[in-house]
Amino acid sequence: MINTQAKTISTSTHWGNFLVEVDKNQIQSVQPYAADKDPSPIGQSLNDVQDPGCRVAQPMVRQSYLENGIKSDRTLRGREPFVAIEWDQALNLVAAELTRVKERHGNEAIYAGSYGWCSAGTLHRSTDQMHRLLNLIGGFTWSFGSYSLAAGHAMMHHLVADMGKLMVESPAWQDIGAHAELVVLFGGAALKNSHIGLGGLGPHTARKDMLAAKDAGVQFVNISPIRDDILDECNAEWLAPRPNSDTAIMLALAYTLVTEDLYDNEFVKHYCVGFERFRPYLLGETDGQPKNPTWAEGLSQIPANTIVSLARRMAKQKTMISVSWSMQRAEYGEQPFWMTVVLAALLGEIGLPGRGFALGLNCMHSIGSAKRPVTGWPKVRIGTNPVPTFIPVARIADMLLLPGQPFNFNGQALTYPDIRLVYWTGGNPFHHHQDLNRLIKAWQQPETIIVHEPFWTATARYADIVLPASVPLERNDINFASMEATLTPMQQAVPPYVQARSDFAIFAGVAERLGVGEAFTENRDEMGWLRHFYKDALERASRKGISLPDFESFWLGGAIAVEPKERRATTLEQFRQDPNGAPLRTPSGKIEIFSAKIAGFGYDDCPGHPAWLEPTEWLGRPLAKRYPLHLLSNQPKTRLHSQLDNGRTSRSSKQNDREAARLNPSDAADRGIQDGDFIRIYNERGACLSVARLSENLRPGVIELPTGAWYNPADPNQEKGLEIHGNPNVLTKDVGTSQLAQGPSAFSTLVEVEKYEGPVYPVTAFSPPEIIHRR
Repeated sequence: MINTQAKTISTSTHWGNFLVEVDKNQIQSVQPYAADKDPSPIGQSLNDVQDPGCRVAQPMVRQSYLENGIKSDRTLRGREPFVAIEWDQALNLVAAELTRVKERHGNEAIYAGSYGWCSAGTLHRSTDQMHRLLNLIGGFTWSFGSYSLAAGHAMMHHLVADMGKLMVESPAWQDIGAHAELVVLFGGAALKNSHIGLGGLGPHTARKDMLAAKDAGVQFVNISPIRDDILDECNAEWLAPRPNSDTAIMLALAYTLVTEDLYDNEFVKHYCVGFERFRPYLLGETDGQPKNPTWAEGLSQIPANTIVSLARRMAKQKTMISVSWSMQRAEYGEQPFWMTVVLAALLGEIGLPGRGFALGLNCMHSIGSAKRPVTGWPKVRIGTNPVPTFIPVARIADMLLLPGQPFNFNGQALTYPDIRLVYWTGGNPFHHHQDLNRLIKAWQQPETIIVHEPFWTATARYADIVLPASVPLERNDINFASMEATLTPMQQAVPPYVQARSDFAIFAGVAERLGVGEAFTENRDEMGWLRHFYKDALERASRKGISLPDFESFWLGGAIAVEPKERRATTLEQFRQDPNGAPLRTPSGKIEIFSAKIAGFGYDDCPGHPAWLEPTEWLGRPLAKRYPLHLLSNQPKTRLHSQLDNGRTSRSSKQNDREAARLNPSDAADRGIQDGDFIRIYNERGACLSVARLSENLRPGVIELPTGAWYNPADPNQEKGLEIHGNPNVLTKDVGTSQLAQGPSAFSTLVEVEKYEGPVYPVTAFSPPEIIHRR
């Protein structure tokens, strides 16, 4: 039992650190730290983590699976009641099923990708705990990359440096304000995204830092279909292209720089390779089409003279170029990232403070933060996975639907495994994945699906075995926030909801039944592990010249900053200063405008240099006559992806209980739609119900519906039926960006919208499914 007296505890989330006031085991309020002058409103949803309407109260098994096991009708997933069972029976079922699959089909038949943000804590990061257990029993099929940055992770190491390093060493707003004059933002730099930090964060400083750069005289150009993808106070010039045309605009800018001899020839000569292979394509010598501003105007609808003027400004002024992560979540999404590097290389400012390029300013709080990360903190040791089989993370449905089929990925010829068991913890594929109607068919293929979930998300509803997991406020942990150089105690505030257990405790129970209990726990309980981690952290910090308090002082205190003693030059700064002594880890040691390695893969959808490759689904295709609106399914303002969609911050932003969709008033008028009307958004893949919000901040021809509304079909028995909560992934296209990265292409989606006058179904996403309690 925990102390039931009134108290204030410290906790950490991916959207900030908070102080939680508790009395009689009830959360009373959530307050930010005093140091956080611009806290994320998402924190207020912590008040609702024990919402009885949508918490999983005890272990549950799908009714026919409990009765018939793997012979049950898998099409009934998501459509039939669950039976409440006791923990011993549930853990026995899980252990027995893991053993069956391992012995009959091998460990490759277990898929445990479990992509998701999980907890900000170290011990209770559920994917680490799951991978630790499965590695102890022979391994599992795994996933590579992330939905956020699949193309970047797959390709940037070929061209410049590892994507993780480029994120950690991203130019800071403070340096931009001190050393740059112009910031060109492809896809904007939305403040809402800077609410979030991978692994947690300290004070939110992005607003202050951006405005300080503006006050220092920096000018901004926002190239995005959405005007408010940047703070209004930045007074950005808004260029509103057709979505998916950014690579064409970048090529035209490069064309102007080259043909007007405005590019830095010396930088290109000494720091880059492959310009001589790229230049003929740029000038149209290889395909007969010069990539000039007039050509780009036809694709982007940005006037040619505007492109020429911007190119000249970029050459004249000290320039920073940033590209939003959303640019590479589209068909051929590798190309805008590659062209960003090439454009910055032509300007010759890569490696200079506050200039060059950034991959995603504000896409997380650390991208643009002046804080330098302190890496190397302790974490759960997951061991070695002896199974080599993996998939790119966004190819889940392909894997389940196409076992044994070959596919290409980043120069490798691979084969989809035959998955018999899916084990999922700490994520929600019914949020992240595209074309949910296709995913549901894929989800019917495995013999068993096991899920740890605190809430009745669609991932839980479509599982066979659901084990109720606790949330961070129901357990103890430590957040080592490497990217933000912050350490935070995460103290248990309230008892676990009904029968919920931590993922560590659940896996420890399974491990015991599989005969690896001691190897899994190492005879440590929760607090034993936290003391073990902290002792390790003390030793690591000492080696870095960082002084930390003892464990008791840390645990009873709050978040502490652990800034490194001195700032080290970044990889690109060192490279610029000494390209021979500090070469890049690319095949050539230089920036690769043309990549012989990528060219050697022979992919027609990702050639050896950046190129304009027309998406199969965008406003420039004939399909736009049938579906004339381009859907932007971006990150919401009021939650991290789908986390805490049931919370007050997320629900307060909805209209009539639905996720609202923004569209331009002219598009609404053409369809007889007024602000606040129910609308049906649809294409050949599916349809969802939403509510219209009219805004001049979107260019005509675009509709914005943020991701994260918990999937809620009106009738689960109806194929491609109406989704009633506003989940855009019933509409998005499930196809890889290219054979190189195989990332998600959600931002290449066309739809139509109409005023909806049918029955308004009540949203049931935050209510439990039918549950049978047997005595």
